[in-house]
Amino acid sequence: MKPTDLPPDFSLEALSVDISAEANQCVACGLCLPHCPTYRITQSEADSPRGRIALMSGVAEKRIPMNERFALHMDRCLTCRACEAACPNHVRFGRLMDEARAMLAAPPSDLPKEKTGARKSWFRRWVESQLIAKPDRIDALRPLLRFYQRRGVQSAVRRFGLLGQTKLGLLEAQLPHIAKPCSLSGQTSSAGSWRQLYPSIGRPRGEVGLFLGCVARLTDAETLNAAIWVLNHLGYVVHVPPAQTCCGALHQHGGDMQAATRLAHENSMAFDELNLDAIISTASGCGVQLAEHSFPSALQQSRNPRPLLQKAEKNVVQDSLQGKPVRKLMAKVVDMSAFLAAAEGWDDVKLTPLTHKILVHEPCSLRNVLRGAAHPYSVLERIPGAVIEPLEGNDQCCGAAGTYFLDQPEMASILLRDKISALNVSGARYLATSNVGCAMHIASALREAGSAIEVVHPATLIARQMGMGAQS
Repeated sequence: MKPTDLPPDFSLEALSVDISAEANQCVACGLCLPHCPTYRITQSEADSPRGRIALMSGVAEKRIPMNERFALHMDRCLTCRACEAACPNHVRFGRLMDEARAMLAAPPSDLPKEKTGARKSWFRRWVESQLIAKPDRIDALRPLLRFYQRRGVQSAVRRFGLLGQTKLGLLEAQLPHIAKPCSLSGQTSSAGSWRQLYPSIGRPRGEVGLFLGCVARLTDAETLNAAIWVLNHLGYVVHVPPAQTCCGALHQHGGDMQAATRLAHENSMAFDELNLDAIISTASGCGVQLAEHSFPSALQQSRNPRPLLQKAEKNVVQDSLQGKPVRKLMAKVVDMSAFLAAAEGWDDVKLTPLTHKILVHEPCSLRNVLRGAAHPYSVLERIPGAVIEPLEGNDQCCGAAGTYFLDQPEMASILLRDKISALNVSGARYLATSNVGCAMHIASALREAGSAIEVVHPATLIARQMGMGAQS
């Protein structure tokens, strides 16, 4: 990527101007307050969207210092964007928070480093730049982690608490079973790497791309395999371009906007080379990042982007079903459940009954930004005999929020506790969620509690009932 391909200015001055302009859209009505998870816990105005906007505006206009207290209140934000969904003036709070964190990541040269609070360690920066942003290196970890799990090392580490409550320990506790990529369409035999093309089965209905992500390609291979299985059986050719990379969300929300922009450019180039009806994401968090940054078009300029997302998503699905050229819009990116909810081909497949209760968890990115919370329900209702119900408290974040559970473990634990309490009294056998981070976060707590509830993606349940075997 050439320097001229980058946005012209990520300087502190430009960020300050943009923050001031967007912050002025907030009329301080307070309608966002009851929707904010951190405000509900701390009852502090500084931990509310309205309070954070006032702090950002003060720092941008140099009325208050960019110090540790400012960093604390910014870092406590989950970026769940529930406030955006409730805001009558369509303040783009997610954008404001990203820019505030970018200011913190690059403070003025005359500001002592210690005054900006604890920022990323050199190891964290190395992981994000040399591992997360280079998914082929993540793929190389698969055999090592499978050895770690299959040889009993993981069991010993967990049984004796060898990693304690360190960040590495928190991360390891969320590590699920590591599966291999599937090898061929309609087959569950595993392979060492993803194929570039998975042909459709039966009547062809279109061609789609599958976004793998960074962490998900390693920890959520079962969902990606299930997505390929279901799409192939419904008649869709699935392309998996090897040049795709991380969506950039971790970098964007961590203040590294240049890295996020570079990754967005790489993903755009990887998928634009293919004539696809849609680009499907199985992780709603990745889907938001791709829609807003890799294929943005009119989205970033819109005061209220949600109708654009909904309209463009509908256009992509309709065009792919009718065989029309897809509109060159950001919502070439479609959430997996949204695509399946409108897809044809269901008459050509048979789903076996599943006589269990399935609770549906609505990730913040799906509910508040993509506005697609209804789609998993309509997809899962195709399973005969299943009882589909929402998880109590879906209007509140689970606490995963990217790396939030590592950076703010106490707050994340409080938010997660509410989800586990609701699950414990639900009588459900499955929890279906559409975001890999949420799935790992909730599943780790259920596993620690000895619960039999399985956390899965809606596509995985559909694939199993269509005949996909267990993942090895």
